[in-house]
Amino acid sequence: MTTYAIGDLQGCHDEFVALLERLSFDPRRDRLWLAGDLVNRGPGSLACLREVAALGEAARVVLGNHDLHLLAVARGDAGLKRSDTLDAILAAPDREALLDWLQSRPLLVRGGEDVMSHAGLPPHWSLARAEALAAEVSQALGSEASGAFLRDMYGNRPACWRDDLEGIERLRLIVNTLTRMRFIDARGCLDFSAKEGLDSAPPGFAPWFQYPRGDAPRILFGHWAALEGHTPGSRVDAQALDTGCVWGGHLTALDLASGERHSVPSRQR
Repeated sequence: MTTYAIGDLQGCHDEFVALLERLSFDPRRDRLWLAGDLVNRGPGSLACLREVAALGEAARVVLGNHDLHLLAVARGDAGLKRSDTLDAILAAPDREALLDWLQSRPLLVRGGEDVMSHAGLPPHWSLARAEALAAEVSQALGSEASGAFLRDMYGNRPACWRDDLEGIERLRLIVNTLTRMRFIDARGCLDFSAKEGLDSAPPGFAPWFQYPRGDAPRILFGHWAALEGHTPGSRVDAQALDTGCVWGGHLTALDLASGERHSVPSRQR
């Protein structure tokens, strides 16, 4: 059995199929970890969602910010953005089953010393703390009040973690940390303005993976296409998986046992 971790699909279905073929992936034998953002911006969001859901127990999936945006549009009264490519999902006959499946995905998965979330793991959260906080969001997504949570989920405040945060502010910061984090300061406060490469860091901020941790997991993450799969200056074992397929780059899979990477070129224009 081989386990592969794959970065953001973002509707790049043809490339996903091509990558699985290159890997000779067999769901009866092999396993996938997918770093979130299955949907949006690419042309095959519905096909990606169906393909991954059909893998069942062969795929472990974490929610990304675009996946949560889809849920917020469909079930939280959020509006579509001009760049969204979600119409086919919203009009699909199996829409509700797909949304139920997506909404039941976690923000974080762990296996041995490997841990994966869409945006990474902040240095001031231990593995146990991160798992517990991610579970709080899963509980909110699975509750009868999930529509209200999805409606109020997004926003840039608060940006700094405090243990006494409660309610939607606490949940919003957990979501933002695990699905939108790029640059943080020494206190762990998030910056939401810079979205490009490392040279776009605001004064006093650095990539989250350039801060040391008290433990030593291998952290698998997507979200940050501008890194092109690299984590320069990293002080932790951080594996960047988003290699910008939807932007014309590649779709990449990491063999978790060997560390070997396999990629297929984007077909997006």
